[in-house]
Amino acid sequence: MTDSPVPFAVVGAGWRGAFFLRVAAAMPDRLRATGVLARSRTAAAVLEAPDVPVHADLEALLRGRPRFVVAAVPWAVTPTLVRELSASGVPVLAETPPAPDLDGLDAILDLAQWPPVPIEVAEQYHLQPLHAARLAVARSGALGSVSEAQVSVAHDYHGLDLIRRFLGAGFAPVRIRARRFSSPIVAGPDRAGPPAGERLADSQQTLAWLDFDGRLGVYDFTDDQYFSWIRSPRVLVRGERGEINGETVRRLVDARTPVTEALERRDAGRDGNLEGFHHIGYTLGGRWVYRNPTAPARLADDEIAVAGCLLSMAERVDGGPSRCSLAEAAWDHELSLRVAEAAASGREVAADGRRWAGGG
Repeated sequence: MTDSPVPFAVVGAGWRGAFFLRVAAAMPDRLRATGVLARSRTAAAVLEAPDVPVHADLEALLRGRPRFVVAAVPWAVTPTLVRELSASGVPVLAETPPAPDLDGLDAILDLAQWPPVPIEVAEQYHLQPLHAARLAVARSGALGSVSEAQVSVAHDYHGLDLIRRFLGAGFAPVRIRARRFSSPIVAGPDRAGPPAGERLADSQQTLAWLDFDGRLGVYDFTDDQYFSWIRSPRVLVRGERGEINGETVRRLVDARTPVTEALERRDAGRDGNLEGFHHIGYTLGGRWVYRNPTAPARLADDEIAVAGCLLSMAERVDGGPSRCSLAEAAWDHELSLRVAEAAASGREVAADGRRWAGGG
């Protein structure tokens, strides 16, 4: 990568397209949006990015010479757009999921196995600061071999991606059982803001148990959890030598020496600090386990994660490692569809992700 901001373009003028532009605007020294492809000026009006050119066709968008294009379009459109861009030699960062259903996933199997250019997917949850810190601890060996991950923080493919990463399950075959439940809840805020008053609503919960050949993933999510003030996120990761429970790490130094430590969040701009308000990272027992790659940009945790997707893609097109390949994202979405199938049928469902790694 160079010292100049990385140019990228966006296809799509919806909420997610605007999210990418907002994040880039907060990091002008590192990211630069060269243009947006929108269906109409009306659609583009929601972008709130007056300095970014709006185009009506792909050819005009690519004249801005972006290093990669973000495909922030509806699920059903994504496979066609990804194929068109990659056939033109343009690297793609696609929104999640990369296809709407199993047929759509099958249609991009060849691109997932043998991508002609870098094709990544903007799966951001593993890049959120606390999850990134937890993953660093789980991968450090401090817990020993990880055998269980209970995740109640994100829906469908997002939550299942975290489970796979905590377990190190990759594309391993899996057996799935799932159930759905409904319970009353006082409705909370949504994207539009706080509730106007107290109203009782139905809370839809999905529980799934995924057995990756002896490694257990437990998926638990309610549809209102993202915005609810009374439904908290939960993560439990267990290994033979320790566990992560929320922000607490318990581990064995040896058979007679247990240690309990906390993942401690470090932020600038608090208690009179004059560095400017931004997230710095997480420490565990005085050691850094995560440093915010976007500091000192003033971003919320999910914005940090989306910025991480953009920065990782910039590294990828320069020959860097893959952070979330099209194959991984396709497998995550297939898992979410299999969970839905198991919940609807009440039967155990088997799935095998090895084809996404070129095994089928």
